[in-house]
Amino acid sequence: MARPSPQLPVHLLTGFLGAGKTTLLNRLLQDPRFRDTALIINEFGLVPIDQDLIAEDLVGEGSERVMVTTSGCICCTAGSDLRSSLERLLVGRQNGSLPAFSRVIVETTGLADPAPILNSLIPGGLPAMGLRDHMVARMFRLSSVTTLVDVAGLDGALAAHPESLRQIAFADHLVLTHVDEVTPETLAEVTDRLHALNATAQVHRAGDPAFDPGMLLEAGSYSAFGKGEDVAQWLAADHDHACGAFHDLNRHGDVTALALTAEAPLPEAALLAFLGDLCRRPENGLLRIKGLVALSDDPTTPALVHAVGHRLYPLHRLDAWPGGEARTRLVLIGTHLDAPALQAQFARIGQAGVLSSR
Repeated sequence: MARPSPQLPVHLLTGFLGAGKTTLLNRLLQDPRFRDTALIINEFGLVPIDQDLIAEDLVGEGSERVMVTTSGCICCTAGSDLRSSLERLLVGRQNGSLPAFSRVIVETTGLADPAPILNSLIPGGLPAMGLRDHMVARMFRLSSVTTLVDVAGLDGALAAHPESLRQIAFADHLVLTHVDEVTPETLAEVTDRLHALNATAQVHRAGDPAFDPGMLLEAGSYSAFGKGEDVAQWLAADHDHACGAFHDLNRHGDVTALALTAEAPLPEAALLAFLGDLCRRPENGLLRIKGLVALSDDPTTPALVHAVGHRLYPLHRLDAWPGGEARTRLVLIGTHLDAPALQAQFARIGQAGVLSSR
């Protein structure tokens, strides 16, 4: 009798908006030990950004890296997007259209509730609806859950967004980021709070020289046992998940994603004035800004725009446009974004860029 094929481990990488998931993912992918890793990148909003921020030499042309991207939120579709993505990887691996891989990393949106994602992968979770789901259950197992925690923004996230609490509670590993932005006393308080929320998780600091991200991908099988009554109740209640079918790919509850694009290069001073004003206005409920911008001084090297909450970070120049698409695209995520006003303001920057290039 033929021996059954070993299950492929799936590692879930989650964390609230701006916690640093893509940065950690790039560190993992640069490690030669994990070259045979497939990726599922789940993005919130119709304009993809995160896939462009994965290092080009790791997933670009000529790379053997396998990557699947999904839009919307995989926690809002009863596991169908995740199971479909895993099936695509499995079929490609079996028929030779995709390179072989020995593990899968799933990077979720910052708004993802882990409960439905876990239920689509663990035994006893969401029921199999057809042959696809049986294949996925037979060939994949959830191996670990890693949650990035922005220590500088933790209080605000926990106060307003229950997803951030669940991301912490379900984790095997908690990786602390933005540690240099808080005092040692605050860091100690945050660490104590995390231990109270999840006593079984291992806590790491992303910037610690002794931290080896590879330990996050050690083989194993995920278990929610021992993680607290709330975790068990969340998993049991997930069959009536509040999000329901996710029809609007730019909305998650009261959080919306607004895409801003421009064809002409933008003046840096005008762009920074726009971003600075946006970040200074608490009434817009800003949670995240991310994107790539062509600046008029050198449109061939894109500027990476990055803001978490109302913290705007300096622009960072990349060597080249990911995928060769030299086009400005920003995604704003917040709870009270005035879309018409923001689009009009951004359009004026684009018009200034057109005039300055003449």
